[in-house]
Amino acid sequence: MMLSGANVLLLDEPTNHLDLESIQALNNGLINFKGAMIFTSHDHQFVQTIANRIIDIQPDGTIIDKQTTYDEYLEMKYQVK
Repeated sequence: MMLSGANVLLLDEPTNHLDLESIQALNNGLINFKGAMIFTSHDHQFVQTIANRIIDIQPDGTIIDKQTTYDEYLEMKYQVK
């Protein structure tokens, strides 16, 4: 897919059922990808290394859109007020 010249990738849990070497290769390829990506993942490390914008859709329909890393977003979201 990445070699096809596409400028947008839609990925749903791309690291599921992959071994560590495959996850690392995918990670490196996506870091070098120049287009846009929209993905969902439960893999914290994958999200942290790839994502630079977090769009969080809340159960009530509220949308939180932040240009930040995943760890920074989690810090902001769960900081004690």
